[in-house]
Amino acid sequence: MPTKARIKKVEKLLSLRQPDLRVVLEEVTNTHNASAVVRTCDAAGVLHIDVISAEPEPFPVNEAISTRADKWLNFSLYSSVNKCFRKLKAKGFKIAATHLKKDAVSFTSLDYTQPIAIVLGNEFQGISEEACSQADYIIKIPMFGMAQSLNLSVSAGIILYEAVKQRMEKGYYGKMRLSPEDFAFFRNRFLTPDIKKEGGI
Repeated sequence: MPTKARIKKVEKLLSLRQPDLRVVLEEVTNTHNASAVVRTCDAAGVLHIDVISAEPEPFPVNEAISTRADKWLNFSLYSSVNKCFRKLKAKGFKIAATHLKKDAVSFTSLDYTQPIAIVLGNEFQGISEEACSQADYIIKIPMFGMAQSLNLSVSAGIILYEAVKQRMEKGYYGKMRLSPEDFAFFRNRFLTPDIKKEGGI
């Protein structure tokens, strides 16, 4: 049985979660980077991570790097971009894909207080053309050096904390964002040690 202190800590965690701020990882296979992104998502108050992978392997989380932050997140697994984006858009989400295309806009120009999913690809190929074509926004982080890309987890942190800044200004972290039903569901799940951690939208 969880202690009163544990229950209070989980309830506080859920009161700060932002269910309408999601991260989508497309074909990310590097364990170190994936785990660092997970840790950043937890710190920023993200609840849902959507994983697109053609491989049926488990999401590669290294507990030493993630510091077990994956325990406090909900993972949804998809075999294709189309399946993932279709579900997100049906839920009212806008899709913001990261890419260095010429027509990409600065990541700071977006309104992150709307329901939004930030798409990040692997460091070798970035996101796919399919993801680009189906996204509502193409965003980029300005670069001023010889290198024209950042580490995946660094990119995730920069973009997510722009979202955090905007949401803090709107008071989003000062009020419950989860529905009563979702609060009860995740409260039970996070207080039950052996419950399955993967779920749908």
